[in-house]
Amino acid sequence: MRYSDAVFAFLLAMALAALLTPLAARLAVRIGAVAQPRGRGLAERETPQLGGLAILAGALVAAAIWMPATIKLARSVGSPHGAGGTVHTWAVIVGACVITLVGAIDDAHDLRPQLKLLGQLAAAVIAVEGGVVVTDVTLPFVGALQFPNEGGFLTVIWLVGLMNVVNFSDGVDGLAAGLCTIDGAAFAVIAFDLGVGGAGVLAALTAGAALGFLFHNFHPASVFMGDSGANLLGYLLGVVAVVGSLKTGAVVALAVPLVILAVPFLDTGFVVAKRLKYGNKPWSADANHFHHRMARIGFSQRKTVAYLYAWTLLLAGVALALRFIPYSDHRGHYRLGWSLVLAAIMLIALAASVYLVYVLEILKFRKRRASELKRTDPTTTEHEIEEQVRHDLDTGEFEGLGP
Repeated sequence: MRYSDAVFAFLLAMALAALLTPLAARLAVRIGAVAQPRGRGLAERETPQLGGLAILAGALVAAAIWMPATIKLARSVGSPHGAGGTVHTWAVIVGACVITLVGAIDDAHDLRPQLKLLGQLAAAVIAVEGGVVVTDVTLPFVGALQFPNEGGFLTVIWLVGLMNVVNFSDGVDGLAAGLCTIDGAAFAVIAFDLGVGGAGVLAALTAGAALGFLFHNFHPASVFMGDSGANLLGYLLGVVAVVGSLKTGAVVALAVPLVILAVPFLDTGFVVAKRLKYGNKPWSADANHFHHRMARIGFSQRKTVAYLYAWTLLLAGVALALRFIPYSDHRGHYRLGWSLVLAAIMLIALAASVYLVYVLEILKFRKRRASELKRTDPTTTEHEIEEQVRHDLDTGEFEGLGP
């Protein structure tokens, strides 16, 4: 596969998704797949869903033209522990169609969580049966971890988990589509460098389809991707991560997808932990996602997604640095100068992450909350303000602050 194949696939998927999204929106209105404003969401008006159908169409056509029938991995790609094997494109495509169909039905009729999970499992199993399965992962300082019998099960968990991670992040105009565009582009670059051109093309067309949809989804959105789009993009990125990184056996194989996908992973992990802490179901709705918390401190939707885009770009840069900075010969010998450069990049990313996740919210929210409490009751003490801020940030059970 050539880099030009990925570029063309990206452009065609983008163009088709952009052209077909308005048609998907019209279909959504006709069949009643329309999102209503809710207290836990940031939608301000009735908005048609089913944008995932346009994303799927763009991806399918681009895949039919530029994806190979099979993606073959040599056992020596990136390291002597490379997993090798063959991935059948038809299985990836069928799985994509299955999860989009399940999501579209949910967009129109609100399926029970158990039925949605069954649909996600079915799509994941189809992909695994087509060769999207990890049998070993190479870790720095540790070596290869082998799981020849558990690989299929672990891969299904990975794919289903990523579908839900992207779905959970789809709560503000343009966020999920933008993050998947950035993540898909980063995966494409790394997959080609690891010698897995087929995965690189798949990543590129995923990014292109997400970007084409984003033209209609950026705030104020005229259409939502719905579960049909969020599950599809999560599925495709999950497949790309397995085939384009995890199955290669490269030393950075595990680190790359975890870093590239860190923003939605952290968001989902934080929210689920909060729900479990307070005895709520993991899939229940609340207002503790990053975008909710940024809205509470006064950020507009556009400013919120801009910050989260920037964070994702920074972490994608870290993943690229892990692959391209020659800090090691991957045989246990490290180059001091390049290792220091990599460490500096990672420290910058860590500092920015801490700032965005914790410091920004705490500092700005405290200032705004203190002002509000003082207006309500001028006798409010600093201790009472601290206690109220701590409670509000911990539970998320309050309305956004006014300007």
